[in-house]
Amino acid sequence: LRETKAINKSLSCLGDVFNSLANGSAHIPFRNSKLTYLLQDCLSGDGKALMFVNLSPTLESSHESLCSLRFAQRVNQVELGKASKNVEYSKNGR
Repeated sequence: LRETKAINKSLSCLGDVFNSLANGSAHIPFRNSKLTYLLQDCLSGDGKALMFVNLSPTLESSHESLCSLRFAQRVNQVELGKASKNVEYSKNGR
């Protein structure tokens, strides 16, 4: 039960980040969870993000599947901008 709460909190924080990005907020709450902190470089600036949503075909899981689809729909509406390639070269060729 504790793990489920932690996962839900992280996903809620991720949703807050996507809402802030979609609204063009000056402050993006990346530090609200470990997940959003780790994804900060991917979700801001020059990164691209791809999200997979897993659904269950069972009737018992239909509520969770619907919640997952709604979350994915919210995320899909966020425009992160165009990705760019950052390549760093070292002097010694490694």
